[in-house]
Amino acid sequence: MSDKQTEITFNDLPLDENIVRAVHEAGYTVPTPVQAQSIPVLLNGQDLLVTSRTGSGKTAAFMLPALHKLTTSPGAGRGPRLLVLSPTRELANQITEAAKKYGKYLKQVRIVSILGGTSYQVQNRMLSKPYEILVATPGRLIDQMNQGRIDLSKVEMLVLDEADRMLDMGFIDDVERIASAIPEGRQTLLFSATMDREILRLANQLLKDPVRIEATELHASHENIEQRLHYVDDLAHKNRLLAHLLTDTAVNQAIVFTATKRDADLVASDLAGMGHQAAALHGDMNQGARNRTLDGLRRGRFRVLVATDVAARGIDVPGISHVINYDLPKMAEDYVHRIGRTGRAGNKGTAISLAGSRDLMHLKKIERFTGQSINVHSVPGYEPKRPIKASKPSSQGGQRHGRGAPGNGGGRTFSANRSDFQQRNSNPQKKRFEGGQPTFLQDERPRFDGERPRFDGERPRFDSARPRADGLRVRTDAPRSRPDGARGRTDAPRHRSDVIAPRTRTEGATVRADGTRTLGEVGRRKKSAFGEQTPLHTQSRFFPDGPSRSHDTFTKRARPQNPSQGRKRWGDS
Repeated sequence: MSDKQTEITFNDLPLDENIVRAVHEAGYTVPTPVQAQSIPVLLNGQDLLVTSRTGSGKTAAFMLPALHKLTTSPGAGRGPRLLVLSPTRELANQITEAAKKYGKYLKQVRIVSILGGTSYQVQNRMLSKPYEILVATPGRLIDQMNQGRIDLSKVEMLVLDEADRMLDMGFIDDVERIASAIPEGRQTLLFSATMDREILRLANQLLKDPVRIEATELHASHENIEQRLHYVDDLAHKNRLLAHLLTDTAVNQAIVFTATKRDADLVASDLAGMGHQAAALHGDMNQGARNRTLDGLRRGRFRVLVATDVAARGIDVPGISHVINYDLPKMAEDYVHRIGRTGRAGNKGTAISLAGSRDLMHLKKIERFTGQSINVHSVPGYEPKRPIKASKPSSQGGQRHGRGAPGNGGGRTFSANRSDFQQRNSNPQKKRFEGGQPTFLQDERPRFDGERPRFDGERPRFDSARPRADGLRVRTDAPRSRPDGARGRTDAPRHRSDVIAPRTRTEGATVRADGTRTLGEVGRRKKSAFGEQTPLHTQSRFFPDGPSRSHDTFTKRARPQNPSQGRKRWGDS
């Protein structure tokens, strides 16, 4: 958290001495640029709009003045006074730990975190006790608000951390609803790594005359992070190169970023099979499993973490020396957040990207966004065999390309007995390239100019001259003949009213020609629960052996009459 251009120290800032004491014990004496500029503004009660890259110390930039205000001015009533919204559980946990670390000498400050993937019962017990700071993800907070367990009417400060990420994840409606439940006199802080049109619209909606701070250049150069680019021919080449890179003794701990959750599980499982201490981290894991994985990474039980972008923000582990982009991110700003997981707290770091020919467009976007060109490296024995050329736009508009495209499966397996990866379900007919589309042999028929598909309006016929087995009907266009009285599928009744049998009246009961009858006057005198006479519906032949499914129908199959015994009553057996 040190910067040579910053001359002031935390002792020079008007913060509570217990907060400064905790900051010093955490190992920090000099504030970062974003902290030095933000803390005085927040202590004056002004709204703040901050553009700052990851790893710049923005958590302490809003948490330290918030703790100071909670200490110096007592709250009125019950409920949170500081609300921090985070896009991911990992970042929310990091904010909670920072609040506990900086406020450990403040006895009157209590912290509650409301995150998805955790037990509602545990959260409800925490919410039933007094607390001043609430750290939450938008989705779970909305759930608790709907249940009436959280009252935001006492919130004095609202913090939107990594607001750009929340917009990308579709939390904009939740954020607006949460903000509408907080008093208008609140102090609002918005932190974002990017400042596009949607962020500015949200800032204009929630903030009042904010002070705008760009602590550092948005596209900061990450001087302490060495960025490398390795070109790969195909998926097998990429897998072999990844396995080789992880054998380097300079790799203390590494995060390997994949594009999909499935790839994260597969790569982590196969790396573990090769002897690497590897684990996966993605959004489909419950919160307990994610916490155990991150704890194992911090304690050194895992050397390699294979993760999706859900973990790109919120992981703060000083031992991470390498970040490997197994798949390049779709958004250029996500690249900055990924490589920001290494080179933290003044340490050196290395960011390696593995790219194929179809990734050149993403590379150009990343280089334009960061304002830097990534140096190309190669490992002896793992050089690409073919020169990388810019991919041409596909004629199939709107269809996805790359490893995540439909039909481009095959997966990957690591072999514990080999330093090589093998591709599952590989196509022996045609060699598959990284990002390629599946090849269908039936599509290789030559096409002629002007050829169009035929739509004659008739189904094709597949009659052949070979003899048919006995009993098989020969296909013909002649109408089928049926015996008298037989019914075909098209003759079946289309509606229940088509099968109602005619009724005749005999001694208080309605008897139909098909042998069914309804109750007589006794049934007609029955009253429904609403005081109306129960209507007696007719019985269709769809339900010949029992009462109709309708709740107000009372019908029963009439028993055959025996002239010698006379007419039987309903209860006779």
